[in-house]
Amino acid sequence: MANKNLFASAVAALFPATDARNREAAPAYAYGPQAKLAQLAATGTLSDSFYADAQTHLAEALEAIRAVDPMFAAKAAVYARRSGAMKDMPALIAAHLTVADPDLSVRVFDRVIDNGRMLRNFVQILRSGQVGRRSLGSRPKRLVQQWLERASMTRLMAAATGNDPSLADIVRMVHPRPADAQRRAFYGWLIGKPYDLAALPAEIAGFEAWKRDPSLPLPEVPFEWLTAFPLSAEQWGVLAGRMGWQALRMNLNTLARSGAFAVEGVSAAVAQRLADPEAIARSRVLPYQLMVALDSANDAVPLKVQAALEDALEIAVSRVPKVAGRIVVCPDVSGSMSSPATGYRKGASSKVRCIDVAALVSAAMLRTNAEARVMPFEVRVKDVRLDRHARLAVNAAALAGLGGGGTNVSAPLAKLNAERASVDLVIIVSDNESWVDARRSGATQTMREWDQLKRRNPQAKLVCIDIQPHGTTQAAGRPEILNVGGFSDAVFDTIARFAAGETRDWVSIVEQTEV
Repeated sequence: MANKNLFASAVAALFPATDARNREAAPAYAYGPQAKLAQLAATGTLSDSFYADAQTHLAEALEAIRAVDPMFAAKAAVYARRSGAMKDMPALIAAHLTVADPDLSVRVFDRVIDNGRMLRNFVQILRSGQVGRRSLGSRPKRLVQQWLERASMTRLMAAATGNDPSLADIVRMVHPRPADAQRRAFYGWLIGKPYDLAALPAEIAGFEAWKRDPSLPLPEVPFEWLTAFPLSAEQWGVLAGRMGWQALRMNLNTLARSGAFAVEGVSAAVAQRLADPEAIARSRVLPYQLMVALDSANDAVPLKVQAALEDALEIAVSRVPKVAGRIVVCPDVSGSMSSPATGYRKGASSKVRCIDVAALVSAAMLRTNAEARVMPFEVRVKDVRLDRHARLAVNAAALAGLGGGGTNVSAPLAKLNAERASVDLVIIVSDNESWVDARRSGATQTMREWDQLKRRNPQAKLVCIDIQPHGTTQAAGRPEILNVGGFSDAVFDTIARFAAGETRDWVSIVEQTEV
C-alpha cells in the first residue's frame, strides 16, 4: 500500500497557502479588495468591537473603499442600504464618491440617502474630513438642497429629530430655496428666524398651540417632539398608536414606565401592531433587531406584548428559504462572539451579541429546513438538542447559552469527517478569528478538513457567514466556497441562490446591483 502520509502531503501542497494573519495572529486568507468591501458594506461597524477600535474600523473601511473601482463601491453602497438596511457604511461610501467620482455620487445619492437619519450621517461624514474634504462643496451642497426641496413636509418633520448635525444645522449650511410660503415659514421656525405663523404647516402650528395650552389634544407631530414635555399615561397611550413600527418596538419599556399599558386597550393595540405582517415588511426590521426588543423588554411590558414580539420575530424570518439536501449549520459560540453585533457605542451598545446572531441564523435555518443539523462550536463541537418546532427565541437562547472558549472554525468539519457524514451544504456562522487550529504553514486547517469532506461529498458547498468581518477568512479560493457577510434576511436568500447554483460568489451578487 502506498504511504498515506506521503500522498496526503502531496495533496495538501495543492491547497492555497495562507497569505494573511487574522486578529489572533493566526494564518488566514485575505479577502480581495471587492470581497472585503462587500463584507464591510453589509456588516461593517464603525464602533469599537472585540478585536478593533472604531478608528481602526474606519481606516480599514476607507482603505477598502479606495481600493476598488468607484462603480463597485457605488453598487456596494446601494446593496448595503437597500438589501442590508445598513446606515453608516452606505453613507460613508456615498460621501467618498463625492470626491472619487462626483458624477457617480449624483446617481447614488437618492438611492442611499433615503431619510433624515441618512442625510445627517452623510453631512456629518463629509464635514469630518475623513473622505478628503471638510466642507460640503458645491455639488454635495446641491444634492442636500435637492433632498430638502423635494422632501414632503411629513418627511421634513421626521428629519427634524436628531442632532450632530440637526436638520436646522443642515438648513443653515445649504440654504434651500423654499418653494412656497409654507416651506419658508417652516425653515424660519426650524432655525429660529422670524416666520409667518399663518403659513406654518397645520401640524406645527398645532404643536406651538399645544405648548401654550397642554390641555389641547396632542398635535400630529413626530412623537419625539412631545416626549420632552410631561405627558399623562393617556397621552402616552395616544403616542403608542402614532409611533412608527420601529419606534414602537424600541420604546416598549418607556411606554410601560409611563403607565401607557395601564390605559384600557393600549396593550391589545400595541400587540396587534407589532405582529402585523404588513407593518413588519414595511419597516424592514432585521431579525436581530427583534431580538434586541425581546431581550430588552422588562417585566412591566405586558406578556401579550412580549408574545407579539416573538410572533414578529417568527414572521420576520418566515421568508428563510428551504434549501435542498443535507444541511449542517455551525454557529461559533466562542468567547469573542460575546461582543455586541454592531460594536460598542457609549450609551448605545446593542444588547444583541454576535453569538445571538449566529444562534438566530441557526434556529431560522432549522425551522425552515427540517433535516438541518446544528453543530455549535468553540474549541470543539458542543452537543445540543433543539426542537425545530420550538420558538426561534427559545432555540436561539439555548445556542447562545453555550458561549465561551477559543475559536476553532475547523472543528465541525473535523467532526463531520470523523463521522464520514454525507453533507450537501455546510454553513459556518462566525467572526472567522480561528486560532486553536492554527498551522505554521500551508493551508488553514479549515481548508484541509473541507477538502477531505469535499472529496467524500463531491457536490458539497461551504458558506462562511462573517458576522464582524476583519478582512480575512479561514476558507477561500474555490468555486464551491462562498464568503458572505451580514445578518439581514438578504443573507438567507444569498445562501439559497448559491446552494442552487444561481450565483458564483457574493461579489457577483453586489455587481448585479443597479445604480
